[in-house]
Amino acid sequence: MRVLIAPDCFGGTLTAREAADAIATGWREAKPDDVIVERPLADGGPGFVDVLHAALGGDIRCITVTGPLGKPVEARWLTVPAAGVRTAYIESAEACGLHLIPAELRPESCETATTRGVGELIAAAVADNDVISVGLGGSGTTDGGAGMLAALSDAGIDLTDISLVAASDVENPLLGPHGAARTFGPQKGASPEAVERLEAKLAAMDVLKPVSDVPGAGAAGGLGAALLSLGATVKSGAGLVRELSGLDAALDDADVVITGEGSFDWQSLRGKLITAVAGGAAERGVPCIAIAGQVSVGRREMGAAGVQEAYSVSDHVGSVQKSIADARKSVIATAQHVARQWSRQGR
Repeated sequence: MRVLIAPDCFGGTLTAREAADAIATGWREAKPDDVIVERPLADGGPGFVDVLHAALGGDIRCITVTGPLGKPVEARWLTVPAAGVRTAYIESAEACGLHLIPAELRPESCETATTRGVGELIAAAVADNDVISVGLGGSGTTDGGAGMLAALSDAGIDLTDISLVAASDVENPLLGPHGAARTFGPQKGASPEAVERLEAKLAAMDVLKPVSDVPGAGAAGGLGAALLSLGATVKSGAGLVRELSGLDAALDDADVVITGEGSFDWQSLRGKLITAVAGGAAERGVPCIAIAGQVSVGRREMGAAGVQEAYSVSDHVGSVQKSIADARKSVIATAQHVARQWSRQGR
């Protein structure tokens, strides 16, 4: 059987490449005769630059920028020349990612964390690129891109002649029950009171009002809306990576597809990587299995998204704590179990 393994990263435990390797290792141990192709992916969040670099080549550039807490952090972008056009791929999480904010500081930083470093990355990339594609996801900020806009203004950057792309990992609008503050604020440490203050601040940003209802405007704490206000085109980050990584060609040759991420939940169904992979598999009539740290999507919802089965790593090893303690070992064990299940079912 030809097995395509195409996961996203598993939260802060495994990169997409590490997750793909762990799944492949477990599958091979259970079914050594299967042919396995590893294709680690990203949807605009963490891993965006590494996955595209592996697929496209190009040059990695690194500079020091302002991190979400105002302290310097190292961040990169990827420049890829193709057909006379130079495109810079920026991973916003490298400059304002939640992983850059210690858990104990999140309740106090959730209202002050800044996207200024993203603006500094864009300012640095403008000089020798025609297109700038900003991957959105995994942020620790909810400033509506105010920090990014300020950095661009301070640097005197004119984006008139630049094609700007917001590669979003979600389809959420800026405001409301599915918006940046109310949906993602609690994940970044915001209390119910802080969430309402963040919602009010985002609603008061005049520059964002014309684009607040556009799908993807709520990505990365409203950074998506700020990019839209600069004339960016919103694209699915997962769809963009699917196109650029050659995923469709790999799907054409697969008998079964394994995808996954840290948490397979309702947000996964709103533009995340699993839906892009499962959709491509469904188009070809190829079964798609999800292996995730935790699974909270019902069978009807996952079926509608194209996922035939979903397996929880934490359930398989006994608890979330055990799955995190040795993430690689836990994913390997789960992949072994999945491979054996499919073998017993005659697949």
